[in-house]
Amino acid sequence: MEIDERVRRICLGLPEVAERNSHGSPAFFVRGKRGFVHLMVDGHHQDEFPHLWCAAPPGAQQELIAADPERFFRPPYVGHRGWIGVRLDRDPDWDEIAEVCTDAYRAVAPKALIATLDGGQ
Repeated sequence: MEIDERVRRICLGLPEVAERNSHGSPAFFVRGKRGFVHLMVDGHHQDEFPHLWCAAPPGAQQELIAADPERFFRPPYVGHRGWIGVRLDRDPDWDEIAEVCTDAYRAVAPKALIATLDGGQ
């Protein structure tokens, strides 16, 4: 399965997520408004490798980059808001990618949708 197909399957499996192009790349939005994952299949500017930009909870960016700077990075434009960059060119662990995308969703989704995700109503 291609990278974009895998990311699409993960993100669109979350409650009330829509995909649309943003700046020439696939991006995923909660209720069509709040972006939480942006996929750069062909890279972006100096980062010419496939990667994601993901919303993240407070402190996660620093933790992930410190733990594994070969896979995680501070992305341009959104890094100052705590978003995390995730490389997809180094044999990604797709369970981990799903977890990062789900955490990104949780960082921006309304409480009602997070409850739906967690099996509530």
